[in-house]
Formats: sequence, structure tokens, C-alpha cells
Amino acid sequence: MNEIIFFGLNEYPILIKNESNKIKKPIQLKFENENENENENEIENENENEKQIKQILANKYSTIFLFKNGKAIEYLDENDLNQNPSKIQIKENIQKVTVGVQNVAILTIEGNVFAKGEDINPKNPKEFINISSLIEDINDRIIEDIVSGWDSIYLLTPNQNVYGIGSNDFGQLGFDSFFQKETEKPILMMKNVSKIFSGNSSSHVFLLNSNQELFGCGYNYDGQLGLGESRKEIKIMKLTKIQNIPKGKIIDIQCGFNHSIMLIENQNQNENPKRKLYSCGYYLYNGLGQNGRIDEFTEIKLSLFDDDNILEISVGHAHTLILTSNLKLIGFGNNQYDQLGIGDTEYQLIPIQIELPELRFNENISNYHISCGYRKSFLYSSPSFSNLEEDLIKLFRRKEFCDISFKTKNGEIIEVHKLILKYRLNQNQNQNEKLQEIISKKSIKESNQIFEMIYSNRIINPKLYSEIKEIINSNEKIEETMKRIYLNENENENEKDFIIERKEKQYKFPKLILIMRSELYRGMFLSVTEDKSNKVTDYSELSNKSFQILEYWIYSNQIKDGIQITQEIINEIETGIDYFQLNQTNPNLFDLLINKFNNQN
Repeated sequence: MNEIIFFGLNEYPILIKNESNKIKKPIQLKFENENENENENEIENENENEKQIKQILANKYSTIFLFKNGKAIEYLDENDLNQNPSKIQIKENIQKVTVGVQNVAILTIEGNVFAKGEDINPKNPKEFINISSLIEDINDRIIEDIVSGWDSIYLLTPNQNVYGIGSNDFGQLGFDSFFQKETEKPILMMKNVSKIFSGNSSSHVFLLNSNQELFGCGYNYDGQLGLGESRKEIKIMKLTKIQNIPKGKIIDIQCGFNHSIMLIENQNQNENPKRKLYSCGYYLYNGLGQNGRIDEFTEIKLSLFDDDNILEISVGHAHTLILTSNLKLIGFGNNQYDQLGIGDTEYQLIPIQIELPELRFNENISNYHISCGYRKSFLYSSPSFSNLEEDLIKLFRRKEFCDISFKTKNGEIIEVHKLILKYRLNQNQNQNEKLQEIISKKSIKESNQIFEMIYSNRIINPKLYSEIKEIINSNEKIEETMKRIYLNENENENEKDFIIERKEKQYKFPKLILIMRSELYRGMFLSVTEDKSNKVTDYSELSNKSFQILEYWIYSNQIKDGIQITQEIINEIETGIDYFQLNQTNPNLFDLLINKFNNQN
């Protein structure tokens, strides 16, 4: 169950029927699935848990709801006379959505980015295209995070490279636009980047590197880049280091059309972390929180923030919202469309607390989030089910499957997942070298058996097992990052594996592997409502050979050697893929088996 508070422009699209075109005070918004088109009933048919909202975003003429189940719907612009939502047609599960005034970008679980907009796909601006596949360096085509500006989109890769695509009219892509004002392919903007900051109405962008150095470029007419009084160029065409940044850790920067808001957390170990707000830009209507033109980031000093901490900030075209740890909602800036929810006042220069209706589900403040659209605003509850999965996905993208190579005595190469070795081996010693020493004396068959034992934690060959048992970590705790990501703090070491039973035999799989390989087990282990105990699942319909193929594929993303492929095995594998609900990415197991079968014959 979600709670949604809405205020602002109630048209383009109409979100609350039978209400005026402006919602002057925050009111409850009941999400009505029955308002969907008859052909778009998939979300309505989901159970209540699957309909939980993960994100709400709005650009100038549309509003998007992203659900926990990886589906999203979009209320279309004024050309849609019925004002009904339509499902966003992306085959992959959606992890995150960002919007600009003239674009929508979608990051999928698989790390692909689909986007639409006039500056992204001029020939058909309403059609989603895969922009991550257009990156020239194939090693950067898996994307970790996305951020939208007014008419540009920024992509962050696991290699900490940032790419930009779209308009560069103001230099927001970081290159001289005298001859080139836009790009239909992502271009590399900067390396060694940890975070991107922009905004749905912003033509400027900030990039934070791993050393906490901040760089910016783009529209600077009102000093919204915080470069100081000496830098008054309207356009900053190249990424420029921002000087005189407030001390502390940069948590977030939200960008409006002509202002920027920075959230800083102090790093004093002798005190509880305290967050402060800073702003730069021009004050007129724009949610700056203080008067005048401010050329450097300057603290917003108000007693409203003294008693509690700041959880989140959100910036629209010209208004700003702040959510505090005491569930206070504070706003300032433009209110011409009632996007501040404070009545008939056209604008609010000084931060003011917004009166909220009684909240129904306020047990956990961390479940609440704010979202400023172009002319509307939302406060909504979104349970923290997404954090676990997103952390897990990011970890796997930084440590991709099969990223350590071992060489056998005949020179064959076996590729192994670094994360599984970290999970299975004793990390207090340099066990990878010891393992390589053992493998270098073994045949390819024996080496595969060794890795199969390491993967599955089963004794397949007792003689080989005796050689590697000293380096296998069966007792010590895995590293804290792994524990935080896929083990509940209350689980014990015996519950880190999951048992699959078939024909009176039990097979142990690391939960981590099943989460990444299988939609079925991802839902089982990461669900907030389902039982996460060590269940036993029956796969007795599969033959031994078929199950071995599936087991080895789940561990290694490779086809097990030495098995003759038959039509019967292919049919069983097709059934097994459905059983496991395997993520069929490239390479595709079924297609590889077909090819191997045809080559045999």
C-alpha cells in the first residue's frame, strides 16, 4: 500500500478527476488502476504488493509511476483527450526513471538505458530507443545510473565514466557547441566520476569525482553553477572545477532552471551527522531560499532546520521542496501553479513549512520521498524494498561475471566469477594464487570439477576436494558488504545457501547467484512479504543431464563440457528455463544449445 500526497497543476495530465485544475493544498491521491485503458490491465491484475510505487516523476506534460515489479505507466500530455495512463513498452524490468522537460530515460535491471525525446530521437520523439547501445566503447554499455536535464541525459557506467546525449546549446554536455549543438550518440564527458547531479528543468550539470571534487558546465546566466563572481559567462562550455565548496560530504545537488541547491553532511566524528543546505543562482520565483543573486554556494540559515535533520531535497523548474526527519515538508519558490501547496500566494522567497493532511502510513519516515515536477509536487511512501536489489545490482556490475581467468596445465583458460571466489574461499590468505597453482597442474576436466565444487559447495571428486579443502572458507564470515547485501543481519551462516531438491538429492546454491540469475528466486529472496526461509524446491521433472546443464549455467554463464545435446535435453532445458525463470540475456542458453545441437549433427 502506498500513500501519495499531491498538489499543483492538475492538468496535462489530470491526475485527480472531478477536482479543479489547480490543487491549492496537499491532498491524498488514490491511485486508480481502474482508470487504465482496457488493453492496459496488467498492473491492475497484479497483487497488492506488486502495485507498490517505487518512483513518481513528472515533466512538463506527463507524469510517470514506476512500480516495484519493474513496470511503469505514463499519463500522457494534453494531446491525450482521455487523460488515461498507458504502459511504458519496455521488455526489460525497469530499475529507475528520470525525466527532463523534453525527455524520459529508463534504466533497466540489465543496465540498458531506453530514452525518448526531441533531442534524443528527432525522427520519432515519442519512441524509446536504446541509447546505451550507441556508446562506442563496448565496455561502457552497461549503465549504473542515469540523470536527466531539460533536454539532455547523462549516463554513469560501472567504470565511473559519464556520457552525455541530447542538446548542448548551453554547453551542458561539456564540449564547445559552436559547430555542434547536440549529439544523437552518447559522448564521453568525464572519467573517474562517482555521482551526477542535474534536474528536470536544468540546462546545467555537476559531476562529482571520487576525490569529492566538483565540476560543472552548462547554463550560467544567473550564476547557477556556483563558480563565483568572476565567472559570469552565460554558457560554460567545458567542465570547470567548482571552487570554495562547503566543507563536508556532498549528499545531493538538485538543479532548477536558474538555481542549484546543495545538501552537505558534516564529517565531524565527534558529532552526530548534521545536514545543511546551500544554494546559488538568482532568487526571483526560483526556490533559492534567500534573496539576491548568489554566485557561490551559500548556506540557507533558518530555524526551521534546527530541530531535525534533512532527509531529501527535490527541485522543479522554479520551486524547491525539503523533507526533514520529523516529517516536516518545507518549500519555497514559484507557486503560480500551486506547486508549493500554500494557497493563493504566487511565490515564496523564504522557506515555509507546508501543511500536510494526516498521513496514514508514517511509521517509518525513511519510506517517504518527495518529487518536484515542472508544475506539480508529490510526497509519497515507497518502502525500502528497492535498496537491497539496487545495491546488489550495482555490486555485480562492478564485478562482472567470469572476470578472473585460470590456466590449466595444457593452457586452456577457465573464467570464474570473482565474487563467488570471494564468497567461497578463505580471504585471510591469498588463495587465488594457491588455487592457480593447483589448477596449473590439472586437466581441463579436473579443473572444471574443482570449480564446480567451489561453486556448489558439494564434494564431486573426493580426491580433488582434498587438495582444495584448506583454501575453502566454510566457517568464517563473508565480508560485510556481501552480508549487508544478501544476508539478513539475523540470518546465520547455515542460511546463506538455498536448497533445491530433485530425485531425493539436495543441491545447494548461493542465494546471491539465484538472485542474479532467476526472476523466481529474486522475487522470493528480495520480497518484503514472502517467507525468506530456506525453502526446498522440487525439480524432479528434469533429467540429471538437463539439471547439470542448468546448474552449471547458473554458476558460470557457460555450457558444461562433455554432455551430448539431444532434442529431449533441449526440450527439458526450455522447461527448466521456465522453472527457474532464468534471465535470458546475451549469451542466451537456449540459442547456444540449439547451435551446439546443430553442430553435432
